[in-house]
Amino acid sequence: MIAEWLGAILSVGNLFLSSANVIVAFSLLAYIATHNLRSSVARAFCALLTCLLIVFGGDVILDSIDTLEAAAPWLRLQWLGIAFIPAAYLHLSDALLQTTGDFSPMRRALVAIGYILGAAGFVLASFTDWIVRDGVQVSVIFHLRAGPLFWAFAVYYFGVTLFGVLNIRRARARCLTSTSRRRMGYLAIAFAAPGLGVFPYLLSATMSQHLSVNAVLALALIGNVGVALMTTVMGYIVAYQGVLLPDRVIKHNLLHYLLRGPLVAAIMLVLVLVIPRMERILGIPRDTVLIFAIVVVGVLLQVLIILAKPGIDRLVYRKDRAEITWIQELDKRLLTTSDLEQILENVLVALCDLLRAYAGFIVTMRGEELHLQVFCGPREPATTFLSRALPSDLVKSLEDRRRGDRLEERDLVVRNGYTLLPLRSQDRRLTLGILGIQSWTPLGPVSAEELQAVEALVHRAELALDDMRLQQQVFAALRRMEPEIERLQRWGSTPRYAQPGTLQGLETSPVSSPNFAAMVRDALSHYWGGPKLSRSPLLRLKIVQKAMAESDRVPSKALRAVLREAIERLRPDSEPSLTASEWVVYNILSLRYLRGERIRDIASRLAMSESDFYRKQRIAIEEVAKTLAAMEDEESHAQSASPPQDSQA
Repeated sequence: MIAEWLGAILSVGNLFLSSANVIVAFSLLAYIATHNLRSSVARAFCALLTCLLIVFGGDVILDSIDTLEAAAPWLRLQWLGIAFIPAAYLHLSDALLQTTGDFSPMRRALVAIGYILGAAGFVLASFTDWIVRDGVQVSVIFHLRAGPLFWAFAVYYFGVTLFGVLNIRRARARCLTSTSRRRMGYLAIAFAAPGLGVFPYLLSATMSQHLSVNAVLALALIGNVGVALMTTVMGYIVAYQGVLLPDRVIKHNLLHYLLRGPLVAAIMLVLVLVIPRMERILGIPRDTVLIFAIVVVGVLLQVLIILAKPGIDRLVYRKDRAEITWIQELDKRLLTTSDLEQILENVLVALCDLLRAYAGFIVTMRGEELHLQVFCGPREPATTFLSRALPSDLVKSLEDRRRGDRLEERDLVVRNGYTLLPLRSQDRRLTLGILGIQSWTPLGPVSAEELQAVEALVHRAELALDDMRLQQQVFAALRRMEPEIERLQRWGSTPRYAQPGTLQGLETSPVSSPNFAAMVRDALSHYWGGPKLSRSPLLRLKIVQKAMAESDRVPSKALRAVLREAIERLRPDSEPSLTASEWVVYNILSLRYLRGERIRDIASRLAMSESDFYRKQRIAIEEVAKTLAAMEDEESHAQSASPPQDSQA
């Protein structure tokens, strides 16, 4: 009884995970194909995803089949994916090596041969008994038996997979930046899992004859979990290939896509699998419960994802959280031209209603021309008025109006049936536009309350026009920056790889490392003793090796002497001073590291805050790194210029 329940649970679990693998493979295939298909790595990964989609799609179909005769065609069709997986692996590993600058015509030829062998393998598996033959049914499990060439195919399958793993390791060794090496490391770990998960192990006599059905289902369950996880990891890494966007944008887009796509689809799949079994418990028709559950869960999932978005963004943007929050708020608060025109129109309508006027307009200045921005009432009177008035005359007649902070009655100019008022910038220097109200000609003095109400609305219009002007300047600046931003993104998306001899140079000289300044900082932090000094990569510097003779052959003592010399080279030639700007770098280095004083005391002596001290300390350490690099370069030139010594001396 327990074995039957366990078998049923494992069977449903495998069905769910096989379906989940179909969902994950299809979702990643759609995402990669629509975002960065220009990348050769992305195209190769899409080929691998297509193979996985075929294999796991076949598993889902086989679960609904009861007879061996009906299952046999689908078992052979799965070989369309199985046969081409080695070629897809070889293709992906070759594309990754090419991104590091390692081009090989031999590997490209092997990729082509791999696809040819995949096509041949599919033909042999589908129409002959050379690779597979005779279907077998054991309980709910269908599989084929091994043919004469199956073991040759298995050797080819695992050999190519191993070759692909070695290629990935080689690609990782050629990456120079820590980010690219980390991503390539993730890819190396996840690389073999999909291929191993879809290999037809049941063709082995050991698997099919000596293991129980539940054991086979349990192993398949573990394999399906591994394939789902590792395929997602591979998709995450490949998503960065060939995309000219910041990493944070790619990570954000992919994460939300996975949440709204595969995750929601997988949960819906659980409902489809579970609801039919609830029909007997609730006594309600299956379709009724299923429709109700899908609608409710679908809406709730979207609500939960929206509510979780701030937390997800904080997880994605750990380092730049404050900046990203500000950018997101800016995106919400920026007003488009249509938004600002709507504000102006609302202000104009409110003014006309307040003054019992039938029409009005607001025009803006565009060079020497007046542009009708918004109007209230019929358009024709406004356009007629503007066509008869010269822009220069209108601007001149309003030149000395609306210069003070308060609106006064003398600021109003009556002309051709309109009461005009200039709309100015906040500093009152620029004329942003002109407000015109038709048929509002005060017969007597305007009351203070009426002027105050008009002033409040006019101030809103001026703020809107001023914001429009400022935003147009910002957008113009961003458009000018667009080529530079695109160029920077292209540089940031280009992986740095090792040219011949580069890695050897990095191993022998830390100066070439991008982390050289961090090495200097660590060594200085343990200047008077500690593992960061005694085990520092700076011990490989030629200047440190030279200083060993004068330091009793003690490496840490030699490195300490070299660091002291580098700091002393930064000492200015002028009279010592604790406040002079040219002495700041040397004073920080001397007091902090050579004398070992406390940061609070140093900041007090140098008359600066602790935050200012930390900022200037970083600059000082960078100067030490530059000095060490110059000293190392001098030593290298000195060694290359010195004549070789006589071997008999």
